Amino acid sequence: MAKQGVVASMLALALLLGTLAVIPTGVQSIGVCYGVNGGSLPSAGDVVQLYQSNGINLMRIYFPDANALQALSSTGIGLITDVPNDKLGSIASDPNAAAAWVRDNVQAFPGVSFRYIAVGNEVAGGDTSSILPAMQNINTALANAGLGAVKVSTAVQSGVTQGFPPSAGSFSQGHMGPIAQYLQSTGAPLLANGQIDINYALFTSPGTVVQDGGNAYQNLFDALVDTFYSALENAGAGNVGIVVSESGWPSAGGDAATAANAQTYNQNLINHVGQGTPKRPGAIETYIFAMFNEDQKPGAETEKHFGLFNPDKSPAYPISF
Repeated sequence: MAKQGVVASMLALALLLGTLAVIPTGVQSIGVCYGVNGGSLPSAGDVVQLYQSNGINLMRIYFPDANALQALSSTGIGLITDVPNDKLGSIASDPNAAAAWVRDNVQAFPGVSFRYIAVGNEVAGGDTSSILPAMQNINTALANAGLGAVKVSTAVQSGVTQGFPPSAGSFSQGHMGPIAQYLQSTGAPLLANGQIDINYALFTSPGTVVQDGGNAYQNLFDALVDTFYSALENAGAGNVGIVVSESGWPSAGGDAATAANAQTYNQNLINHVGQGTPKRPGAIETYIFAMFNEDQKPGAETEKHFGLFNPDKSPAYPISF
């Protein structure tokens, strides 16, 4: 979860864009991201048990961790796994490399409920040219392996969008148009970050903050998601829906990074996602960032404090799923 600025690091919001699927009321649509950049973290088996004991049935991991994949087998926990950025070049240029990646990291774990493959996370600079061909090669490899139901895409920062209010959203980066069109043809995923007034971010604003035609916005989450919907529409990919693959708040390490604010944001997020957004009502599959506080994570101090749980599996603060 790369961030710029203290507030931005607290409002990390990552969007995984895929085929729009309305989740029926009452169906669990909340997952949690599982990172491993911490000392003395529980074993993967204990982590999976912690997910199960808290009723969390969706997980995201940032690389194909064999220990996590083995522990997830036959649990029914739905999974997003990433293709790491350093693999994109070889996979983009060589279909055989894509086939090998799928064989070793997906086919080898038939008991895992793979939902999405995120091909690259917040890829920048010249490497963005590898995203789409890598997505295409992974998608072909999955199809050839009889795993075409697993959706394929990528993860980006909110800098790939522009426009305000949300209805004026569009993509600001040239590589995003072809990716959006590809997602429209297959159904798949993406990532973003933002910053705004604290009450607007925490779902605690008492009234409308942004009026956008007939849509009234009381929180940042809805505004960012609907900005992406508008950007997809403006790219000619209006049938592509959204899964939020990261969203969280740190409990320490910076201004407004407190346990109280983290609890408020994450609990209100859990309570809110079943409603959808002003533009697209209906439950939104959402992944909270993150499962654990990770004391070895690089970057700003806040990056170490996004966890719902401490390494000893005790809650960082009370939260209810």
